[in-house]
Amino acid sequence: MGQFGPLSTAGPLVVWIIVMTFVFIECAVIIGLFLPGDSMLITAGIVMATHASGTAHVWALSAGAMVAAIAGNQVGYVIGHRTGSTLVARKNGKYLNTKNLHKVNLLLEKHGFWAVLVARWIPWVRTLCPMVAGAAKMNHRRYTIASTLGAIIWAPVLLLVGFYFGSFLDKVPWLLPAVLIGMIVLLVVGTGLGIWQYRKEMARPAETIEVEEVLE
Repeated sequence: MGQFGPLSTAGPLVVWIIVMTFVFIECAVIIGLFLPGDSMLITAGIVMATHASGTAHVWALSAGAMVAAIAGNQVGYVIGHRTGSTLVARKNGKYLNTKNLHKVNLLLEKHGFWAVLVARWIPWVRTLCPMVAGAAKMNHRRYTIASTLGAIIWAPVLLLVGFYFGSFLDKVPWLLPAVLIGMIVLLVVGTGLGIWQYRKEMARPAETIEVEEVLE
């Protein structure tokens, strides 16, 4: 898609920076609750399809995104572990509330390894799970194996879906730029709204929740 100047000149490096940053943040800290991670990976895949070296880059980026996700999950686990068994929620919060933290805690108690693995595909659970697992003292080895397997599946699948979808769209000269511009606009707007929602959420009164220990 050489005709689409802005993306052609930006190069894959910009995509790498955005993807690695988004993935790490979404898997590590609370603000990740409000970032459009899945749509960002799909959009990045589509962007890669516009470059001649896109195939090599999308596979390399898949590996990079896996590493960022695994590292983010470890940071989230450590943050939760260091809080003890008490986590801070936000009263009447949209995502960071006692109800959602209880849900994640219950999932980990009932399903352990499999809950961590499946959590990768549920946006708000994906961010809360590492922190809750750490606070609940879930076995670190089992948690690491599950979160790593989840990362190996999650990031490459979404990037490759975007890449091959973009390759298909590229057969229609006018369609790929239209779809890509639309997705980028939605991504930028979604990120802006997410940051605004995060600030709004963190301004709510804090309340604590005792996390039940995960024995598995």
